[in-house]
Amino acid sequence: MIVYVVVAIVLYYLIWIKCIYCRHRPTLVKSLKRVMNVLASREIKGDDISALIVTAHPDDECMFFAPTIVRLVELKANVHLLCLSEGNYYNQGPQRRQELLNSCAVLGIPESRITIVDHKKLPDDPKAEWSISLVSSVIVHHIRAHSFNMVLTFDESGVSSHANHTAIHKAVSHLASSGQVPNDCCLLSLVTVGPLRKYISFLELPFSWLQPSSLRCIIGSQGYRRAKDAMFCHRSQLLWFRYLYITFSRYMFVNTFQTIPQGPKNLKMY
Repeated sequence: MIVYVVVAIVLYYLIWIKCIYCRHRPTLVKSLKRVMNVLASREIKGDDISALIVTAHPDDECMFFAPTIVRLVELKANVHLLCLSEGNYYNQGPQRRQELLNSCAVLGIPESRITIVDHKKLPDDPKAEWSISLVSSVIVHHIRAHSFNMVLTFDESGVSSHANHTAIHKAVSHLASSGQVPNDCCLLSLVTVGPLRKYISFLELPFSWLQPSSLRCIIGSQGYRRAKDAMFCHRSQLLWFRYLYITFSRYMFVNTFQTIPQGPKNLKMY
């Protein structure tokens, strides 16, 4: 009897996940309208969206943001990437730069929309404390130069707690609180989840579906293959635990974002 109950629960859970995939596309468009303050009666087209993904290192784009990039590219949005370092921690900067370009080509971002920053004060180093004012300056210059209406980056925990990731969030939060972001540009941070949810692969989808979020991007098997192929472009980083990450990380299947509020907020500058 217990076996039948367990089987029924598992089947119900898998059917629930299938239903989430089916419902995701129309809810994605509604969420995009909401975060971009587009009237519900107005049709939103892909070229209405000019999105900037801000990352710290080559491979961040596919390790953490692949579902978002894949979905936005499918909608024919203008997706750009700003990577704030070459990933030169092990003196592999030129190789990792090329790996990033290859990865973005797989995900659908052309080289002309990729900017890689190589600044001595922004090293790829988990112990380095990036200047918030410098990072803010680089990001806001890029926003204004390209008139983006959506910026997506890490939250305060940076998914992996990497100091470079959290520095980007502090910088974007500073821009939001100091009124330097154009009025038509929305700021979104990628939600960090705990280890249990992080490493149960697509089985985590119902949890993300039930949790309130400003934007949710989910990919199926075809999108996952693209995300995996993008990860494989980063050959210099494919240590054994990266294969486990590719298999078990929910960030290969789903991204959830919260809006970064734009209002008065005190943030210490360094």
